[in-house]
Amino acid sequence: LQSRIANYFGLELAGTTFRREVLAGVTTFVTMSYIIAVNPAILKAAGIPEGPSMVATVMTAVVGTLVMGLYANRPFAIAPYMGENAFVAYTVVKVLGYSWQTAMTAVFLAGVMFALLTVARVRQWMVAALPPGLCYSFGVGIGLFLSFIGLNESGIVAIGVAGAPVRLGNLAAPSVEVAVLSFVLIAILMVRRVPGAILLGILISAAIAFAAGVAKPPSSWLSMPPNPAPIMLKLDLRGALSVGFFGVLLTIFVMALIDTMGSLIGVSARAGFLDADGTLPQIERPMLADAIATMFAGLVGTTTSGAYIESAAGVHAGGRTGLTAVVVAALFAMSLFFAPLVAAIPAAAYAPALIVVGAMMVAPVVKIDFDDYTELIPAFAVIALMSFTYNIGIGITAGLILYP
Repeated sequence: LQSRIANYFGLELAGTTFRREVLAGVTTFVTMSYIIAVNPAILKAAGIPEGPSMVATVMTAVVGTLVMGLYANRPFAIAPYMGENAFVAYTVVKVLGYSWQTAMTAVFLAGVMFALLTVARVRQWMVAALPPGLCYSFGVGIGLFLSFIGLNESGIVAIGVAGAPVRLGNLAAPSVEVAVLSFVLIAILMVRRVPGAILLGILISAAIAFAAGVAKPPSSWLSMPPNPAPIMLKLDLRGALSVGFFGVLLTIFVMALIDTMGSLIGVSARAGFLDADGTLPQIERPMLADAIATMFAGLVGTTTSGAYIESAAGVHAGGRTGLTAVVVAALFAMSLFFAPLVAAIPAAAYAPALIVVGAMMVAPVVKIDFDDYTELIPAFAVIALMSFTYNIGIGITAGLILYP
């Protein structure tokens, strides 16, 4: 069996081994598994129940990553994107007032559009047409937006009652103290390059919160997965195809387009997959895997999905073929049975993870040409307006209008 698997994925040709691919898959999973807890926590703000949302998150990761491994034969893992989930929950639903069902329909339609454009080989041309400075600013703005959400949900920052719009939270509150501890713990683990630092920090902080009485511990650790039926196939085509919703649909499309290409090219560059022209051979295959994952995500009730930049951890560990992705998918499937623990994790434990993820997303700001005002001003508008209007779509729109 092992030799058949090796032949299917071309392990010898890729210069890797069965053991190395398995270890790479475990590494990638541990690095990105925080999404199992964080994605449902964010989408809860949109009114999506956490249990079914966790199942939808995992199902999407399993399906998308399997397609990536078995069809595209690349060591990239797929899951719902950070940033897009915040846009749906906090902008589309809470600010603009649309239902989460309408938002899920937009995710599904974006996936359909991706699939059609990928098959027609138009998608790569579209990404090449976007100015690099704007692409970098989108990621930076979303990172600051996520960090602000984490600061607010943890209680470290609170909404101002008079004068300043925001203020320092009550740092003496036990839940805030746990949140600060969680942030520092995750930071220390990351500095020491501990595998799975974010997930480990969340779990340790949750245990402290349970022990201190800040949150109620789960009644059990293992159970059968929650029923995803309440959020599956709840599409609202009429609402998603309305004229007023077009801007939301376009924003979801552009965000996913940029995230997918950024992740694919970024991880491929680290793995040495790019050719002399800086392009990924047979890029349409991993792009189609992303498109299928996004369509599936909308159908089961979660947000835009695609290749994760954390896949670079598995690549660094030696992953070179789709077998790495298949291992990641298998581990995600096993995680379905830990729903009680995931649902019990309090904001004090998971919100600091949003701050840390946001910090990592800010890194591309150094690639923006600050000496060229025609690049700086549109990029600044994107970053500032995303954060200060609490609306990712407004920031992206401002950049796309100001740049030309």
